[in-house]
Order: sequence, then structure tokens, then C-alpha cells
Amino acid sequence: MKISKRMTIQDLRALRGKRQLSMLRVETLEEAEAAERAGIDMVSVPPALMLDPAFRDAAPTVFAVPGDNFYEIGTTDDFVRWAYRLYRASADAVYCSAGTATVARLAADGIPVCGHVGLIPSKATWTGGFKAVGKTLESAQLVFRQVKALEEAGAFAAEIEVVPEPIATEITRRTSLFMISMGAGGGCDAQYLFSDDVLGANTGHVPRHARTYRNFAAEYARLQQERIAAYREFAGDVRSGAYPETRHTVAGDDETLGRFQSWLDSV
Repeated sequence: MKISKRMTIQDLRALRGKRQLSMLRVETLEEAEAAERAGIDMVSVPPALMLDPAFRDAAPTVFAVPGDNFYEIGTTDDFVRWAYRLYRASADAVYCSAGTATVARLAADGIPVCGHVGLIPSKATWTGGFKAVGKTLESAQLVFRQVKALEEAGAFAAEIEVVPEPIATEITRRTSLFMISMGAGGGCDAQYLFSDDVLGANTGHVPRHARTYRNFAAEYARLQQERIAAYREFAGDVRSGAYPETRHTVAGDDETLGRFQSWLDSV
């Protein structure tokens, strides 16, 4: 694996208030390479992608934060073992939506942790489902308390999701955490979107905060029609005998064929 200079936690902290950083959720090596070449600062990645030795060849300098839902990982001890593997594989930090006891354990062991506040999809039942959090005084106070709890636990960052912009901005001003906005406005330290939304590949619900820069869905649909047409032509060629042609097969010599036939007849 080629070793290249990447941003550190100290670098991220030094950039607070100076410029907004960009962050994407990428799912494939191709997307990781594109993020690297496009100058994206940070990426969220599936753990399996982070563990692929080819990941750092594709994206040597992006700040990589692998993560999964807490219930996919397990107990605090499971989280620690999981985080060690990822950190050893060159993760720059890990995402953790589990409780602050797990965050504190990871932080105590020297693993940089990014928590999650506001709308936490894996815990959305506590805040009324998939909708904005922080629109009332009580829910804004909840988000702030979540941030302070992550601070106390030793996290270095928090994703703040679907929180009203002025609330998220005030919270960002009052925390030492590096605040990553997903639908929480421009007053945070970084802006985070999913690659599928940026590329227009998402054919399901498109969140309010998403911005689409390309129309991959249309291209995928076109390619699917081309795929069907190619399969149909292949099936037709098989039925008509047009495939295989002589150039698609391995030739044999008559002498070997004759000897083989004689052997078969004698068996």
C-alpha cells in the first residue's frame, strides 16, 4: 500500500471556521477513486470497503471514516474489536451510533470516533421517525445534550443530521467537536452527502438536503435496456445456430478424433 499524506484530527480541528470541508458516502472502489481525484476531503465507507487492500490505492489521501449501524456490530467489546481491524486497515476514524459508553471505550483506546446527533436513522423511533429534529425548544435542547455527551465521552466529531440550520449553527459555535452537516446547513464544519444522491443514482426517496449533479439513473436505465437487447440477441443467435461460429471454438485434428472414436468404441 502506498503511503500518502492524509489529514489528521489536528488538521481537521485547525480548519474549523476557515473553510467548509466536503464529505461523501462512497460504496465502491470506483466511487472512492473518483472522490480522491475530485478533491473530496472526507469519505464515509462501508467497513468491507475499508478492509479491502485496494482501497488506499484508489483513495490514498482522503480522510476515511468507516461505519455501520450499531446493531450490525454488537456490544462495546464487539465495537472495539471491529474498530481495531479498521484502524489497522488505515481508517482515519470510525463512525459510532452506539451509546456514549461505547464511544468512551473507543476513545480511551485511542480510536478517533465520530458520533451522530439529531436524526439518527438507527434510533429514529426515539425522535418521532424520519423527520427533522430540533424544531422545538425541547428537541433542540436534546441535540445539544447529545453533542455535549459525545464531547464528554471523548469523540472528536459528530454528524448532525436534519437539524434546523440556525440551531445547528449555534451548537457548532458551542462545541469542540468537528461538526459534519447532513441537512443541517452551512454553519457546521463539513457538508456530507451520499454519492447516490450526488450522482442521481437514487431511485427511492430523495431527501430535502440532497443535491443532484448528474443523472446516473437515466444512464443506468439506458444500460439496462442495452443489456436486455444484448441478451435477446445472444439467445436468438443460439436458437438459430449463429452462435457459436468456428472462430468461437477450439479446432481439433482428424487423427486425434479418429483415435478417440476408436477408443470410445472399445470401452
